[in-house]
Amino acid sequence: MLKYLKQYSGKIATLLGLPAVARRELFSDIRGLPNDDPGMDRVIEEGVTWIGLAQDCSRSHDGGVARHFSLFDGWGTSYPETTGYIVPTLLFYAEQLTDQKGEEARHRARRMLNWLITIQFPEGGFPGGTIGASPQVPVTFNTGQILLGLASGVRSFGDTYRAPMRRTADWLVQTQDPDGCWRNNRSPFAEPGEKVYETHVAWGLLEAARIEGAAGSRYAEAALANINWALHHQKANGWFEKCCVNDEDRPLSHSIGYVLRGLVEAYRFTKDSALLEAAMKTADGLLPAIREDGFLPGRLARDWRGTVRWSCLTGTAQVACCWFLLAEETGRSVYRDAARAANRYVRRTIKVEAAPETRGAVKGAFPVDGDYCAYQYPNWACKFVIDSNLLEQRVVGEGESP
Repeated sequence: MLKYLKQYSGKIATLLGLPAVARRELFSDIRGLPNDDPGMDRVIEEGVTWIGLAQDCSRSHDGGVARHFSLFDGWGTSYPETTGYIVPTLLFYAEQLTDQKGEEARHRARRMLNWLITIQFPEGGFPGGTIGASPQVPVTFNTGQILLGLASGVRSFGDTYRAPMRRTADWLVQTQDPDGCWRNNRSPFAEPGEKVYETHVAWGLLEAARIEGAAGSRYAEAALANINWALHHQKANGWFEKCCVNDEDRPLSHSIGYVLRGLVEAYRFTKDSALLEAAMKTADGLLPAIREDGFLPGRLARDWRGTVRWSCLTGTAQVACCWFLLAEETGRSVYRDAARAANRYVRRTIKVEAAPETRGAVKGAFPVDGDYCAYQYPNWACKFVIDSNLLEQRVVGEGESP
């Protein structure tokens, strides 16, 4: 612990000024990870329960999911973007069950969808930021994430959500530039400029195309145009330019996870070997960055070297998802093994015996003061951890030890 405390030797006043609960959590983290891994099943169950609590405790009380729980000031208001892609997580979880837990997850997903369609702009887009944030304008990235939820809603519940899904997909097609990039309707809460991680928006269009069949061909064309645009910014070693909200030279593992998932899903849709090769370049580039214990640095330089001492747990889980999917597609055990190590690391940061507000929740960073959602438990971190552990169950099997 002493070597970690040295990092904070000049910050004693800051440490003393923290709320007691935040200070305790930080001191717990800088002692290091516990040895115990709670396992896939426990983390999934506790995570789903926490998502339900975040929905019930949102300050805006609207059916959406609170953006986060903060050790400084408690629950946030609902976040449309992440509520949108939490929906398919709950519905996929529910598909594995035939009991009351599955029914509750479906009910919660439907409440989220019913709220989302009430805040859709007439032209089809959705607002950026949390409810109550200003300005309230349609934003491409956030809209694409909500499209993932609407598409899964159509698949699970039928035509109730088909018209909103089509409006959303149509708006994304109509607002796309000829080269496949979305340059208008950028988020007012991120630094300006083109973003390759909008391949995750393209994934939403691919899901809409799957549902619409031949009638959705224009959605697939727009999605693949964006993928091809993004690939012009991929380097030989798999690293991407224009891949961060606020630091293009040291992108977050979170935004790298977004761009990689878009590539993986584009390959899964098309079976185009060139897209698989591109996804593997990035996936292979990430492999040397992960330590044996599963630690993945929260920011990565152009040579895939970690540039920070903290982990963005959201990004670690997202990258694990991509490695598991590529393990399925290629049979390469190196992807499966790296994904399992990443999942083990994140699981060890999660408390499954704690106050309800943090039990099963996932920190933005580890240690908790890392420069990504510091002292917060963001809802999307929990979502991606549930996803990565559900994928581990599918790829590896529930019976295998963690």
